[in-house]
Amino acid sequence: MRLAHGRNTPQKVALRSKIVLLADEGVNKRQVAERLDTSRPTVYLWLERFDEGGVDSLKKDAPRPGRKPALSSDKELEIVEATLSEIPPNATHWSVRTMAEAKGVSRMTVHRVWKKYNLKPHLQSTFKISNDPRFAEKLQDIVGLYMNPPEKALVLSVDEKSQIQALDRTQPGLPMKPGKAGTMTHDYKRNGTTTLFAALNVLEGNVIGDCMPRHRAEEFLRFLRKIDKLTPRDLDVHLIVDNYGTHKTAKVNEWLSKHPRFHMHFTPTSSSWLNAVEGFFSQITSKRIKRGVFRSVAELEDAIGQYIDKHNENPRPFVWTKGADVILDKVNACKEALGTVQ
Repeated sequence: MRLAHGRNTPQKVALRSKIVLLADEGVNKRQVAERLDTSRPTVYLWLERFDEGGVDSLKKDAPRPGRKPALSSDKELEIVEATLSEIPPNATHWSVRTMAEAKGVSRMTVHRVWKKYNLKPHLQSTFKISNDPRFAEKLQDIVGLYMNPPEKALVLSVDEKSQIQALDRTQPGLPMKPGKAGTMTHDYKRNGTTTLFAALNVLEGNVIGDCMPRHRAEEFLRFLRKIDKLTPRDLDVHLIVDNYGTHKTAKVNEWLSKHPRFHMHFTPTSSSWLNAVEGFFSQITSKRIKRGVFRSVAELEDAIGQYIDKHNENPRPFVWTKGADVILDKVNACKEALGTVQ
């Protein structure tokens, strides 16, 4: 065949011609691919095209699929509205496959539409609006302490992280390697619990901490005495605490009456996000506790103490940026959306 050896024959056409010639000589398709240094799918393709169209078919490239037609705006809007307002059968939310099947499009089309409109049906956030009748008053009080703290006073965000478990794994984990994450068994041994009492100095960022076996008013009083001992006696101490019962017992109130420099400020109910020390609890959990291995409560408490000491070597002030009015506007807007405005 002249096409296989002609000087003016394009290389791709010459290759196709050689495929046909070798196959005509009885060489199997795998050997044809090896001799011509090409792939077997290419061999199959051009032998099939030769059978259908003869020599002329070798001179033309195989037809390529055209660009997929653009999704109509009506169909795009239909997918968006269904994502926002409809629930699929036998499921709580849409997936790309179930939506594609319901709307007669490809799953990649659904993926592009969701990406365009930033729709994520697989994700869900949680929330709870405080029903505290004094919400606005308490909010303004605490935000005022954060944004405009009183002079000659300390502002301490205080809370307890209870039931921290000393967990030991049933088998040793494997270390991290390039391209492979470290491993840890899913099951564990429980070796007891401890409660971390912590007070975050809002102005300086350092933390006063203490671990205790239980979470009662007696332990809270012990922690108050520790704060009293470790803070300058000539400064007032404003404590931001939640509404847990141990913070309001008769013994606690009696101690506070004998220590007038201490002032309690209670967060609204269901508003732990207002207590700055919660951010510190989140950090110590993710950085030191969650993936730790502790064979005893003593080991766990040592690890917590070391973390606090290291944190206090380079503390950073807590900075609150949202004013109380801005927060109240958002809460009221949320209540209006939920139909719970009073």
